[in-house]
Amino acid sequence: MTRGLVIGEALIDIVEGQHTAEHVGGSPLNVAVGMARLGRDVDFLTHIGNDERGQRIADYVKASGAQLVPGSTTAARTPTAVAAIAADGSATYAFDLEWQLSGTPPVVPPLFVHTGSIAAVSEPGCLAVAALVDAYRISGTISFDPNVRPSAILDHGLARERIEHLVERSDIVKVSDEDLRWINPNRPPERTAQTWLASGPAVVVLTMGDRGSLALCAAGQTRVEAKPTRVVDTVGAGDAFLVGFMDTLWELGLLGAGRRADLHRIGLDALASALDAAALSSALTVARAGADLPDRATLARSALPGGSFSQPQQHS
Repeated sequence: MTRGLVIGEALIDIVEGQHTAEHVGGSPLNVAVGMARLGRDVDFLTHIGNDERGQRIADYVKASGAQLVPGSTTAARTPTAVAAIAADGSATYAFDLEWQLSGTPPVVPPLFVHTGSIAAVSEPGCLAVAALVDAYRISGTISFDPNVRPSAILDHGLARERIEHLVERSDIVKVSDEDLRWINPNRPPERTAQTWLASGPAVVVLTMGDRGSLALCAAGQTRVEAKPTRVVDTVGAGDAFLVGFMDTLWELGLLGAGRRADLHRIGLDALASALDAAALSSALTVARAGADLPDRATLARSALPGGSFSQPQQHS
């Protein structure tokens, strides 16, 4: 088991602004591409069309080094998301997307399975996602990022049930404070994260934008500050964070069902190291337009002793 599997939506982000542009996107796609750019072997299961936009996505996945799972190009049309960028770089989305899966993907038993976002809550595909998570938990670590898209959710209560079910089945959960305020508006995000940790995961990571991140595990909790950077937009910031975090756990040998007990015993120093790598990955991504996650060489050039980083030169 040396390959990861990412399951979820891929789409074309239509970013509106002074100059409207189209970017390949989708939270799960960003994770698959980000892991592959770091030299990790990753399969990506999605649902896109056999059309011009779908071919653009397929080429993008291939160029990253990830493998598109056969059967991923059967949608009637490739999904899109119109992204409106606010003055602070935050983005809101309007989706044109159908999500469905069928059958068991022809992949080797994965070292880890990641899913989240629309794929976790949108019928009918979310039902297949939940079944695949249960099936692959025998071999791999399960990671989950709710990455809530309110405009794509019709039933808040049902979405919350599906999210909480996946939390219980996951080993690693990464969630933003904004997501937790939507999921449970009556409780502080940190309290909800603590409740989630008690429900089964080995690690729950709470991201808080420019206030940094907090990770909770059986050994306690640790915080890491956000890296100071010039924000172009926040598209893909959370996905880049998760990639940096998972890459560190892979390097530490903590992924795979056989290491589940070790992951539950993770120490705070190792957890802080993973958070710091995640923060660097996220900072580099928000400094560039769209979800343009860094490769290994970019990370190496940007990292400095003491947990700080050198921001790359901006190019016109």
